[in-house]
Formats: sequence, structure tokens, C-alpha cells
Amino acid sequence: MEEFLESLFVTLKAILLLIISTIRSLFPTGWLPRKDVRGQTVLVTGAGSGLGRLMSYEFGKLGARLVLWDINEEGNKTTLAELESRGVEAKAYTVDLSDYKEINRTADLVKKEVGKVDILINNAGIVTGKKLLQCPDELMIKTMAVNTNALFFTTKNFLPAMLEQNKGHIVTIASMAGKCGVAGLVDYCASKHGAVGFNDSLASELYSLKKDVKTTVVCPIYINTGMFDGAQTRWPTLLPIMEPEFVVDCIIEAVLTDRAFLALPKFSYIFMALAGLLPTEVISLYGDHFGITHSMDHFKGRQSRRA
Repeated sequence: MEEFLESLFVTLKAILLLIISTIRSLFPTGWLPRKDVRGQTVLVTGAGSGLGRLMSYEFGKLGARLVLWDINEEGNKTTLAELESRGVEAKAYTVDLSDYKEINRTADLVKKEVGKVDILINNAGIVTGKKLLQCPDELMIKTMAVNTNALFFTTKNFLPAMLEQNKGHIVTIASMAGKCGVAGLVDYCASKHGAVGFNDSLASELYSLKKDVKTTVVCPIYINTGMFDGAQTRWPTLLPIMEPEFVVDCIIEAVLTDRAFLALPKFSYIFMALAGLLPTEVISLYGDHFGITHSMDHFKGRQSRRA
């Protein structure tokens, strides 16, 4: 009887949490209460271009102090210069995120020169856009190193201070490629599945510790940053190539409202629900119908393929 009552209590609590989460997801951007990040230190990897640059600008507007990491020194300097012109306190570091020793060295330097990090945004990523048999071994290894392995070492370096103060936020910019498979993205999908798994396991560890350190994982489809130039979708109304400004607005909202999971566009939630229920053959059929299977056939990318 005691076990039954306990199970009933857990079920009722789960239903309540589900209702609250559903209601929260229906509110337009800007309606939910936001946490204050003024004076907090936000570290963004891949800050030299794309989403990383735009997120840095947005957190700067909110009064945060920025720490910018990127292998692209010139791009990172451009982001830094723009932030400083706006009166935002910021510091830039050139880092090769495929090298864990370099991550550790640079993290030690940040802790010495800046101090603790309050919000860590693991955003940097690379894509080869090649099918498995055409993809050079070294590029596959680098994709996994930057998109997945780097998450371990950035987080290991900055999480301890968050745990000590019982406050902080780890943000993982993953992809819908971390929830499905796409032809031409074997290494990228594998790396983003790893990123999603990293976030989910980290969230579980933090929950078991009863620590108030938040996690957010973001899973968008293709974004018009240049990283996926040439990628196409057959149904742009349901699966658009999204503008980076829109995506960043959604990410900032998710972080400031402590949302644990964000998928973009909203049609992605329907896809994920069906993917968990339908046979593989049916998923493949719909993937072909919506143009996902051949979305990378005309991929060009950009010279510097860092998100």
C-alpha cells in the first residue's frame, strides 16, 4: 500500500510538472519572468562568428561580462571590439577546442584573470558536410573533438565554482541532428547526439546532487549563419532555414527563464514525438517526403566552418 501511494504521489507530481511545462512553452517570448544576469560572467565558445557572436552581443546588452573563446582570432577580436564599443566588459581568448590540454590551460588563465564563470555557453561547432565514405578521417576526429569532447573539459573547468556557490548555468548548443540521422551528416549527427547525451547526463548528475545549477540544451535545425550554406528543405514553412537573430532570441529567452530544452522550429517537437513511436521505415519515408534525406545534397558550407 505504501509503495502504491508513493507511486501515485510521484505520478500526480509528474502530471503537475507536465502541465506547468506545457503552459510555460505556450507563452510568447518575453512574457515569463527572467533572471537577472547583470554583473555575471558569461563564457561563450565560438564567439568569433554566427550564433556565438550574436549571443555575446545580447548578453552584453543585459549587463553581463563576456569571456569570448574562438580559434578564429580575427573574428573573436571583431566581437570583442564591438562589445567594447558598447561599453561592455569583455575579454577574448584564442582557443583550439579540439585540444583538451589547450582548453585546460586557457580555462586556468580565465579563472586567474577574470574569476569564476556564472554561465557557460558551449556553442562552438564544426561541420564537414560529407558522406561517411568521402569524409577524411582527421575531419571526423576533429568534429567529435570540437562538438562533443570539448564539452567535457570546458564544463569540468568551470562547473566546480558553480557547485560551490550553488548557482550557475551550463548551456549546450546542440542540434536537431542530435535527435535524428541525416544523410551527409554522419559525423556531425554522431557528435550532436553526443552533445545531447552529455547535457542529459550532466542534468541527471546535478539533480542527484540537489544543486541549483541549471542546464539548457538547444536543438535547432539549419540556421542561416553560413555554416550550412547550400542545405535545403522541401517544406520551408514547416522546416525553414532559420535566421540567426530569431534563434538567438529564443536561446536567450530559454536561458533567462531556465528552460531545460529548446527545439527549433516548433514543428521539431512533433517530429521528436513521432520518432519515438513510429517504426524506422516510417520515419525514413517521412524524412524523404519532407526533404530531410536529401537536404545536404547541395551543401557548400563556408571556408571557416565554425558555428
